[in-house]
Amino acid sequence: MTTMLDTIIEKKKTEVMELKKKGYQIFNQEPHPTHSLFHSLKHAQSLQVIAEIKRASPSKGDIKVEVDPPHQALAYERAGAVAISVLTDTPFFKGCIDDLANVREAVNLPILCKDFIIDEIQIDRARDAGATVILLIVAALKLDRLQELYVYATERDLEVLVEVHNEDELKTALFIGAKIIGVNNRNLKTFQVDLAITETLGPFMKDKDIVFISESGIENEADAARAAKAGAHGLLVGETLMKSDNVSSKLVTLKVPKGVIR
Repeated sequence: MTTMLDTIIEKKKTEVMELKKKGYQIFNQEPHPTHSLFHSLKHAQSLQVIAEIKRASPSKGDIKVEVDPPHQALAYERAGAVAISVLTDTPFFKGCIDDLANVREAVNLPILCKDFIIDEIQIDRARDAGATVILLIVAALKLDRLQELYVYATERDLEVLVEVHNEDELKTALFIGAKIIGVNNRNLKTFQVDLAITETLGPFMKDKDIVFISESGIENEADAARAAKAGAHGLLVGETLMKSDNVSSKLVTLKVPKGVIR
């Protein structure tokens, strides 16, 4: 049975072929001098929020297609976000690399290139546009490829958010030496969301020299508190902030005190 993740990865393979054939727009945007996402998450006393610019998604449809990314990013920065995540996938999320490049010009925070990365050329493009962090999804990559891309990115001074959804994927992330682990509460094969995923995986990361971020399904302070109790250092929040009439107020309510892991 073909899953949504399978469909996205097949489309991404075509995109990578086109990038290698035609090249990509060069921005030459050196990442701004900025703080390490890892250290910011590790040493904060409260949960930190990676605020996402997300125009649409396969599960939710259009969220805020007309968003002005630099304006949204500035609102996030003023509200106290620790980093900005920018969805750059076009076919399924209606984002683009230009969104990331424009955000880089607007803020000094770490910027996560949120995409389905399967090839080095996507990492090169993200860095050129000004990303300081890239996403690697364990479910989307075989172990050897995941390891190769992780090393490739870190050798280019990029931080890597390694995303997992279950215990086996978490073991893989730990095996390759991931320092920043994202626990996605959304199953990328079914797109169902369950915050219990964070609560299940959190204890496996206790006392390790890593930080972990709870992703997807965070809507309010109670959800943030559940993640904090499970030991999360941060949250990745998109739809909730994109739909909020008061970004600053909403973001502040999510920065609850940390729970298990300090």
